[in-house]
Amino acid sequence: MNDRKLRTISVAASLLCIAATLCAQDITGNWQGTIDSGSKLRVILQIEKTADGTFKGMAYSIDQSPNPTPVTTISFTNPTLKFTVDSLHASYEGTLSPDGKTITGTLIQGKANLLAFERATKETAWKIDPSPHTKQMIPVEKDVMLEVLDWGGTGRPLVLLTGLGDNAHVFDNFAPKLAATYHVYGITRRGFGVSSAPSFTTTNYTAARLGTDVLAVIDALHLSRPVVAGHSVAGEELSYIGSQHPEKVAGLIYLDAGYPYAMYDKANGNFLIDAIDLREQLNQILPGRPPAEDQKKLLDEFISNLQLVENEAIRQRQDLEHMPPPPPGPHPAAPPVAVAIMTGQQRFTTISAPALVIFASPHDLGQTMKDKPEIRAAMEANDKRNVDLQANAFKTQAPSAHVVRIPNANHYLFRSNEADVLREINAFISTLPAAN
Repeated sequence: MNDRKLRTISVAASLLCIAATLCAQDITGNWQGTIDSGSKLRVILQIEKTADGTFKGMAYSIDQSPNPTPVTTISFTNPTLKFTVDSLHASYEGTLSPDGKTITGTLIQGKANLLAFERATKETAWKIDPSPHTKQMIPVEKDVMLEVLDWGGTGRPLVLLTGLGDNAHVFDNFAPKLAATYHVYGITRRGFGVSSAPSFTTTNYTAARLGTDVLAVIDALHLSRPVVAGHSVAGEELSYIGSQHPEKVAGLIYLDAGYPYAMYDKANGNFLIDAIDLREQLNQILPGRPPAEDQKKLLDEFISNLQLVENEAIRQRQDLEHMPPPPPGPHPAAPPVAVAIMTGQQRFTTISAPALVIFASPHDLGQTMKDKPEIRAAMEANDKRNVDLQANAFKTQAPSAHVVRIPNANHYLFRSNEADVLREINAFISTLPAAN
C-alpha cells in the first residue's frame, strides 16, 4: 500500500473519529448560566430525552423564582441547540463546544442578551431555592390564596412586595440581609408564581384590589403596623395603603416604585392614567349604560379630560422622535395579567403614612445605544425628566416623604446597589416610632 493511500485512510479514519465524537455528544442534563442585562440573573436549563428520541426541558430563573417554567420547543442538531419559552416570550440559539461542556449563544427576550451555559456537575450545580425561608398560602378573597414567604428575624415586621412579573422569591438574596434586624415577609401578588390567578379582568387587578390583598395578609399574620416596602409597580399597592389605610402601617418604602401609578402628578398629569379615565367616561356616554344623573357635568368632565389626554399624547409623540425604534420582527403581546394590572391603575395624589421614596437616578442603561450617542443622550434626558417630575410630585403632594436618589443604579436597585438600599432602609426605619 503506497503512502498516498495510507494518508487517505488515515484522514478518513480521523474524520470518522471526529464524526463519531460529535454524534456521541450528549445534550441532556443540567446547564447553568448568567444573563447580564443590567441585573445579573442566573438561569438553569434542565434537558431530558424522551422515549421517542426528542427532547423536553425546564427553565429556572433562580434569582426570581424556584418555580420551573416549561420549555415550549427544544431541538439539538449538533452543535446547535435551540429552544423557546413561549410564556416568557423568549428564544435561544447556542452552539455546543467540542468538549460538550459549554453552550454559547444568544437569548432573545425583547432584546438580545449573550447567555453562555456550562454543564453543571454535582460540585458546581446551583441550588434552585437556597434561601432560608418558610412558605405558607394565605387566603385573601374567596378562592384566592397568596404565597407568603417568611425569612424570620426578631425585629419589627417588614413586608416586601414585588414588581410586575416577579414573585416573592425575587427577594431570596436580599431578604436575609434584612432579617438580621427585622422580621421579614414577602408576598407573591395574585396572578404570579404559585399564588392564585383569578381571571385577568381589570376589576380583579385594580390597585385597590391588590392593596386590599396586602392588608388581608397583614391581618392574617397578625402584624402590628409593619413597614411595607415595594419594588416597581408595587408602588400602587403602597400608595393605596398610604392613602386609604395609613393607620395599618408604620411606614412605606418605595424601591424605584415612585412612578405615576404610585403618585399622580397633578401638575403634569399622566397619559396612561388619564386615558384610562377618559375611556371610562366615554363608556358612560355611549349607549348601553343608564344615563348619568347630571349629563352636563359628565360631558364637561369628559371634555376637560379629552383636552388633557390630547396634550399628553402630543407630548408623548414628541418624546418618541428621540427614542430608538423597536427591534424588527413580531412583538409578543403583553401577558394578560400585566395588561389587567396596568389598566387597573388609579390616581393617588397624596399619602398620609411616613414614606421613603428611593429612585434609581440616573438609571444605569448599560450598553443600550452606546453606539448611537444622540439617541443615548435623549434616553438619558428623558429618564432624568421623568424621575425629576415624580420626585417633585412626592415633595409637593406628600411633603413628609423622604426622597432619595441612588445614581447609576438599575431598576432592580436592591441588587445593583444593595448596600445603598440597606443603608437607606435602616436609616428610615430608625426614625419611625418603636413598634408596639
